[in-house]
Amino acid sequence: MAMQIADRWFEIRRLDDDITLLWEPHVVPLLRCNIWLVRGRDRDLVIDTGMGVCSLKEIVRKLTDRPLTAIATHVHLDHVGGHHEFDDCVIHRLEADGLSTADGNWTLADDSFDPTDLSNLVVPGYEVDGPMLTALPSAGYDLKSFKILPARVTRTVEDGDTIDVGDRSFEVMHLPGHSPGGIGLWESASGVLFSGDALYDGPLLDGLHHSSIPDYIRTMRRLREIPARVVHAGHNDSFGRDRLRAMADDYVRAHEKPAASLVNSPS
Repeated sequence: MAMQIADRWFEIRRLDDDITLLWEPHVVPLLRCNIWLVRGRDRDLVIDTGMGVCSLKEIVRKLTDRPLTAIATHVHLDHVGGHHEFDDCVIHRLEADGLSTADGNWTLADDSFDPTDLSNLVVPGYEVDGPMLTALPSAGYDLKSFKILPARVTRTVEDGDTIDVGDRSFEVMHLPGHSPGGIGLWESASGVLFSGDALYDGPLLDGLHHSSIPDYIRTMRRLREIPARVVHAGHNDSFGRDRLRAMADDYVRAHEKPAASLVNSPS
């Protein structure tokens, strides 16, 4: 059965004067990333860029004419597919090579990745049987030709660095666990946190070959103390501080070994 052709590829929701959410409704939920456009006085931020099936920059240019900086919260294929379109790309040092080379070790799009059949992916909490798209962007689109293109890294960041857009300033938070170089962006003045895939309201992935549960526990403890008014995550709906703390507590409770078992464990 032939796949339907999408009327449009991106959906757009303006949250307020400064933050706009874009997403790809025809990408399966596992790979459907939140793309955040953040307005600044001097430049705008594009936080993550989706799958790269269609031109993100073309759509963003209809929303703003300011200079653009594309931030990668981490280098999984659902977050960096459109980065190659942008001249200014920022990422944590640990995953910069993955973005500049589109290495499958980071994007998950290795030799075994088949965009027409995701049944080889075992991802707890998600159904991944079938193609990665539920519709095609155009009649001539060949899903088998899908690949992540390398992007030009113009700046690498570390924990505590600042990304300034003129009238807004975001602190870079290194949030490893899901991936080694995962980052979030925290604006203390507004209480806004962009958390990437370190924390979102859905099944969190910590079993990938480069994931680390001990790192994730430390990240959750750190995030729990952030006085966030709202968290704009890498997937699913945004949420407030109460939900942030509940999810962080649940994760630590489920994954941290009791102190007694650590004391009594054989050396």
